[in-house]
Amino acid sequence: MAINWFPGHMFKAQKEIAKIMNQVDLIIEVLDARIPFSSENPMVPQLRGRTPVLKVLNKSDLADPATTQLWMDKLELEEGTTAIALTQKQPATVRSILSICEKMVPERNLEATPLRAIILGIPNVGKSTLINTLVGRTVAKTGNEPAVTKTQQRIRLPNNIVLHDTPGFLWPKLEPEECGYRLAVTGAIKDTVVEYEDVAMFFADYLLNAYPEILLERFGLKELPETEIEVLEAIAAKRGCLRKGGRANLHKVSEILLHEYRSAALGRLSLETPKMVEDEKLSN
Repeated sequence: MAINWFPGHMFKAQKEIAKIMNQVDLIIEVLDARIPFSSENPMVPQLRGRTPVLKVLNKSDLADPATTQLWMDKLELEEGTTAIALTQKQPATVRSILSICEKMVPERNLEATPLRAIILGIPNVGKSTLINTLVGRTVAKTGNEPAVTKTQQRIRLPNNIVLHDTPGFLWPKLEPEECGYRLAVTGAIKDTVVEYEDVAMFFADYLLNAYPEILLERFGLKELPETEIEVLEAIAAKRGCLRKGGRANLHKVSEILLHEYRSAALGRLSLETPKMVEDEKLSN
């Protein structure tokens, strides 16, 4: 099942962003460090022209550090792009974005005119929390669910930087298909528009191949299941998610598995690597 999600306010946001893109000196794109490719909006290259881009790999404390470094190295190869990995638990690192912005637009005399930047990011990537840290007070509404920011606003930051905040938006067609599932696993797509069991099945299959030792340790399994459905059934047995007759309650165990990932109970896990993404592009 392909996952698509493009509410009306996101279509409006896309049009508004396109209108102001040629008025800014810098683009700040906030990515989820666990899924840098899947959380990167393919509309940005179409809209940016030659405007420099700062790629912020947010929530890096939830991602596999070795994989995050691979993504940093890859992103830095893109023309006009600087990459930084950070976590909201380190506000000093977040505030370093201000000086990075200055260095990326050296021709701008900030004593005379402000540096105009736009900040973009998919839903639930932590963009509003990052803005509040930069400002030093609450100016952007936050929430642990997608689509909290609904309209644009202009925010004055220290260092004479004017920031255009935008609603988080996804794109009409999520490609490759795996991107939609990875976004759903992290919670970037509302749980009400996806099938929990499908998403958990996708995630269980990934864990089997990428992090089998974590499956065994976290859920106290004596041996590794062979298939994703067997993963869910084994976890259901361990956590008591059983219906009458001993059958697994797949919805309940799916909720448990996804919640444990999103809350970092499973540890620091990345959902994609640069090589994986390249292989998916070739096969789609």
